[in-house]
Amino acid sequence: MTKSSKTKTAIASPLPSQAGSSKLDQLAALLAKDGGASLADMMGATAWQAHSVRGALSGALKKGRGLNIVSQSIEGERRYSIAAADQ
Repeated sequence: MTKSSKTKTAIASPLPSQAGSSKLDQLAALLAKDGGASLADMMGATAWQAHSVRGALSGALKKGRGLNIVSQSIEGERRYSIAAADQ
């Protein structure tokens, strides 16, 4: 009697273009872009729910990394960005 061989399949990375970067790094990169990012942008990039994105903004990025994160409403949409150190 022989044992059946199991095939191994590779699991694809959800964001292959950003392999090696953490989700917090991805959020920081989105916030650093000109115009910042909306909550929907950040949710799509991380596959997190809204409350998790907001928690990461205030906890890990603002308090933990010391980033100056600001939000403003532009044309009815809330946009988050990293403010310059002098603001």
